[in-house]
Amino acid sequence: MQYLCLIYSAESSGPQHGTPEFGPYMQSYMEFTAKVQEDGVFVAGEGLQPVMTASTVTMENGQPEITDGPFAETKEQLGGFYLLDCPDLDTALKYAAQIPTATHGRIEVRPVMVYD
Repeated sequence: MQYLCLIYSAESSGPQHGTPEFGPYMQSYMEFTAKVQEDGVFVAGEGLQPVMTASTVTMENGQPEITDGPFAETKEQLGGFYLLDCPDLDTALKYAAQIPTATHGRIEVRPVMVYD
């Protein structure tokens, strides 16, 4: 079954680009990605551009209404994801706990809906 691991954190939390801590932090992401690839559970994964680049679309009276910014106004923002193919939720949760942002943010794990 596929599980989507959504990576949330405040953009100002954790190691920041340009600091000495950022290189090792990104290396830990590369190592995690290599691990899930080697374990055969990696389907996809990407980081997202900063939340200030987001746009939100909704339909009002049959017309699209576009606003700048994320859908939710919260401290923690969606920063990226991993899509993993795991035998069960417990396995997906074990991998999610290894995602580096789990140390200063949150990882939401959700099963992917399968339409037959």
